[in-house]
Amino acid sequence: MSGGVDSSVTTLLLKNQGYDVTGVFMRCYNIDGCAGRDAWDAKQVADKIGIPFYVWDFEEEYKRRVVGYMIEGYRQGLTPNPDVECNREIKFGLFLDKALKEGGTHVATGHYVKIRKNHPFGTSGSRVPATRAHLHSPRPHLLEKEDQAVAESESSLKNNFSEFSLFEGKDKGKDQSYFLWTLTQEQLKHCLFPIGDYLKSEVREMARKAGLATAEKKDSQGICFLGKVTMGGFLKEYLPEKRGEVLSVAGEKLGEHNGAHFYTIGQRSGIGNLKHQKGVKLHKPLYVAAKDVVTNTVTVARSGDESLTRQEVELTGVNFINENYKLRIMNNEEIKVMARVRYRQPLAKAKIQQIVLLRQGYGGQANRKSQTLKLIFDEPQRFVAAGQSAVFYLDDGVMLGGGVIV
Repeated sequence: MSGGVDSSVTTLLLKNQGYDVTGVFMRCYNIDGCAGRDAWDAKQVADKIGIPFYVWDFEEEYKRRVVGYMIEGYRQGLTPNPDVECNREIKFGLFLDKALKEGGTHVATGHYVKIRKNHPFGTSGSRVPATRAHLHSPRPHLLEKEDQAVAESESSLKNNFSEFSLFEGKDKGKDQSYFLWTLTQEQLKHCLFPIGDYLKSEVREMARKAGLATAEKKDSQGICFLGKVTMGGFLKEYLPEKRGEVLSVAGEKLGEHNGAHFYTIGQRSGIGNLKHQKGVKLHKPLYVAAKDVVTNTVTVARSGDESLTRQEVELTGVNFINENYKLRIMNNEEIKVMARVRYRQPLAKAKIQQIVLLRQGYGGQANRKSQTLKLIFDEPQRFVAAGQSAVFYLDDGVMLGGGVIV
């Protein structure tokens, strides 16, 4: 329970369906002190619904695994995504582990995403959750001898069967599947996302009817732990300012900046004091097309310049939620998908294919093969930033997985 309306209604829905629900607020690193207020709001909702409530402290781990990851990414010239890392390391890592150790069977969050339980010989099947009985149904009876051959055949097919699938949320404007591409089948069998089948307006209306204190609370914006602090202002506490040149795509100096690591690909505002240089005609708006932390230069281009787009994207750290598609890629099959390289970017047609790179071994050792993926869009995409996530889907909204852009 984050103290917002989404996790509040998640709790309400599960309680009304007969689940044995415990509310937990995750105390993480926070700059502006809003964690205390959010925890109080969450407790008010828990008391209203009538469930036990606890606060679990993950502040130090969050600072190390999420904030530290983000700072180091910017130091290296990347544009890391702390929300993806938080889900990987904290919510569905440490938090899920602790919940299971404390005797819980599932973790439920207020993400706008749908989860479905698949059938071995068909497509996606029942909603999760359905009823309380769904979680505690008895194991199937042992099959009689005459059924053993059929059972063994089914078992062999299930070896490559993915039990759960993730879909985009019903509310496309609030869909958060982009941030959940790192989830595994082992994690998904312990996950519930009750509000994925509702619109945001419907969620707020349920909160109002139930008299929840968070019904009209505004949604958090941007990166949660920053609060009202800007990204640049935060990074300046950890990364040194260093004057450098702002260049045109032709390599001509347009102005100066205070450190290449403070900028992101596609950034429009705050790109230094640009002046007309001899022979250089400035066009506005200007966007960051590239940055180099080694030479400490930032390259800008006007809207429409091809330097702002990429059509082929290499991915590392790839995760496939559906194991079958992972096997197909390993067998060098090319798969057509819909993909995005930024949150809320419209999905675009693309294909994914495996690439094998030969890397020089150490100490005279033979070259080693490194496997990664290439995502090829039908049309060039704007503002593709190394360090961000590329996430791919099927036409019916099933999220296959994703990877980190190189």
